[in-house]
Amino acid sequence: MIKTASFAVVHFSVAFGVAFALTGSVVIGGLVALVEPFVNTIAYHFHEKVWERIRARRVAKVTAGSNGPAIAA
Repeated sequence: MIKTASFAVVHFSVAFGVAFALTGSVVIGGLVALVEPFVNTIAYHFHEKVWERIRARRVAKVTAGSNGPAIAA
């Protein structure tokens, strides 16, 4: 949990730092630091759904392509 919390602090700090460097505004930097992780979390959710579908298709393709184990006569 400590590692996750420290990464969150790094993430917010980087988002704030980049937005502040680009705009010179503490307010905009703060808004980006708060909004970006929220939007990124939603995007990650849909990213995972897409990859789960890809995995499922691969498994179905492998399963459909096999006729079971070969038995030597």
